[in-house]
Amino acid sequence: MPERKSRKDAARNREAVLAAADALFVRRESPADITMADVASAAGVGKGTLFRAFGDRAGLLRALYEARLEPLRWAVEAGPPPLGPATSPQDRVPALLDAVLCFKLDNRRLALALEETGSSSPYQAEHYQRWHSVLQAVLEQIPGLADSDFTAHVLLAATRADLVEHLAGAEGVPRERMRAQLANFVTRVLASGPLHGATAGE
Repeated sequence: MPERKSRKDAARNREAVLAAADALFVRRESPADITMADVASAAGVGKGTLFRAFGDRAGLLRALYEARLEPLRWAVEAGPPPLGPATSPQDRVPALLDAVLCFKLDNRRLALALEETGSSSPYQAEHYQRWHSVLQAVLEQIPGLADSDFTAHVLLAATRADLVEHLAGAEGVPRERMRAQLANFVTRVLASGPLHGATAGE
């Protein structure tokens, strides 16, 4: 019985921490200003509880990001068109990229904080590898399109959080214009066909 209560307390603390961190990222202008102490205080838990549950700040950011991403992940893995697996690849690729862009726009501060955390390459991050894997698999279904691995990297580069932040913040590009620009770019890439003189193995 005590063990079950302990697990319930841990789950409750985790939810409280994620809710507090979520609220802080919505209110604060700079993600870098938010510390583990800030989150612990807002959640009403000790810093030790925070570190035991998430390991470090990067772990907390990943957990919060994954919690926000869960509905979109379900839509991609098992949902209906245009994101779900029953969609034709030509329609699904632009839908996937649009969904990633909209998610980054809706979670600008969190996405930017996550990509800036740590010194390792952002391309090694689990969420990036997952999107790349899904996108590459869909691109491979498009006849005549060469080098799906590289193409997936290029398309995802257009949705990087730092680029999204620069366009939406510094340049003030409206959301719908950004979505239209991305859609046009994706259309051109998909229409380009195989590279002249190149093969998928090169």
